[in-house]
Amino acid sequence: MAREEVQVIHSWSAPRSLSTSLMYSFAQRDDMEVVDEPLYANFLVVTGVERPYLDEVLSTMDSDGNKVVKEVIFGPGEKKYRYCKHMAKQRLPNLKNDLMKKGKHFILIRNPLNILQSFNKVVPPSFLELGLGDLVSIYSELCELGVSPPVIDADDLQNDPEVVLRGLCQDLDIPFQTSMLKWEAGPKPFDGIWAPWWYGSVHKSTGFKKPQQYSMPFPLELYDLLEQSLPFYNMLRNRCRRLVSSLHPPLPLPRLPVPANKKLLVWVGDELVPREHAKVSVLDSVVQGGDAAWEGLRVYDGKVFKLEEHLDRLFDSAKALAFSNIPSREEIKEAVFKTLISNGMFDNAHIRLTLTRGEKVTSGMSPAFNLYGCTLIVLAEWKPPVYDNSSGIRLVTATTRRNSPNSIDSKIHHNNLINNILAKIEGNLANADDAIMLDKDGFVSETNATNIFMVKKGHVSTPHADYCLPGITRATVMDLVIQENLILHERRISLSEFHAADEVWTTGTMGELTPVVMIDGRVIGNGEVGPVTRRIQNAYKALTAELGVPIPVPAKK
Repeated sequence: MAREEVQVIHSWSAPRSLSTSLMYSFAQRDDMEVVDEPLYANFLVVTGVERPYLDEVLSTMDSDGNKVVKEVIFGPGEKKYRYCKHMAKQRLPNLKNDLMKKGKHFILIRNPLNILQSFNKVVPPSFLELGLGDLVSIYSELCELGVSPPVIDADDLQNDPEVVLRGLCQDLDIPFQTSMLKWEAGPKPFDGIWAPWWYGSVHKSTGFKKPQQYSMPFPLELYDLLEQSLPFYNMLRNRCRRLVSSLHPPLPLPRLPVPANKKLLVWVGDELVPREHAKVSVLDSVVQGGDAAWEGLRVYDGKVFKLEEHLDRLFDSAKALAFSNIPSREEIKEAVFKTLISNGMFDNAHIRLTLTRGEKVTSGMSPAFNLYGCTLIVLAEWKPPVYDNSSGIRLVTATTRRNSPNSIDSKIHHNNLINNILAKIEGNLANADDAIMLDKDGFVSETNATNIFMVKKGHVSTPHADYCLPGITRATVMDLVIQENLILHERRISLSEFHAADEVWTTGTMGELTPVVMIDGRVIGNGEVGPVTRRIQNAYKALTAELGVPIPVPAKK
């Protein structure tokens, strides 16, 4: 058969990533020839790495990498496609760019947790031997050349080989063949010289096998290397093709309320990290027991509204909860400002500021285990007011009661929000915007997320802050009511009074001042936003434009 120019498919991986199984899979195609690590000899000569089969490799393979690229990888062939299995670490600087510019490339990854144990059986592993950094570099290099290579995970390949292979073939623009799912056991004529050292398991296989349910204990001497390797794996894992299986269809990608929030920088601990990496330890108190305090703040026209008041309450909550090793006020402000500036957020943004008791040395309830100091989280998002402040919202009354100060004092702005969440679930099930929560005696306390006010015959009333959070927006609105020469009452208010009110509104940092037009099916007033509500809304808007702590924007160079 005449030898003709072939289309080359490059597989790049770390060792022990099912790369040989995948090579066997592609070798079953009737339009494919395969080459096993053609750059291995070049790698051994250039790096000086020792292998027990070094002499055999150098005596049977050409060690001139660029010659191999030209004559072996891109040389003429007898079939339409040539599959080249490469280890990422074999992509050395002495090779010409033709290797990356020609052919179709894809990347095969595997969790280092699985790679390390397998590799350790033959050669002591090192970060350089694994080549995960090289794999990320190859991905970046291909992206810079204008081609984002497909990425597949060995675990996915084992669990659902047909789905993964069909998807990969689609990405490579080649037809899928069912023959790729099976092969005969035993050595193959195209195996590399090194096969007896590395291919024992794959020679026993006849296809992709599901992974063992339980693996062997992980060698602790490899723990540091695992920590070093995982970030590189995770970076590529985030770029994996999503599986589409008829048996296990994936959850649809959620649509973000504000798409711009997909790419955020979040302050966690003492640094800014991308949204996807914004995580706390599983031993952090907020994970172990919801043990944290939090604040919600808003940014208006380059200023953080009521920043000092929110920090006062945060420190009061931390003191009441007996936190220790708390960041200073200036440190927290600096973290807030750095987060806002780095995200370019100077208006129409909301900040969720969380201070946890911190990481524990072991799981458990006792704060005596918290020996690392507090964890600070600054999550800033593009977020307009979350309610309809023009037309108003509908509320229902939840059966879940607001917790009493006999159990958890609402003046501590803590993360134990389960009763609020249960009330919100009731509101969701009733297709309402939020739910009113009553105190233990049946009087209105607040909603699951906001404080609440009512107007009757020109008088403004709001519940005592005995059961509800004494909100900062609530206090601001109470001051505005008085400044507008209206009569304000802070008292116990029954649910029926709210049903019969002329006007009702809620207050909170996330939603600002929101009209309520219906409660439990009763229309409030005439069902439209009332004049007092509009008056206080306008006063609040004017105040947010006037007050606030300026964000120290650096001068342009």
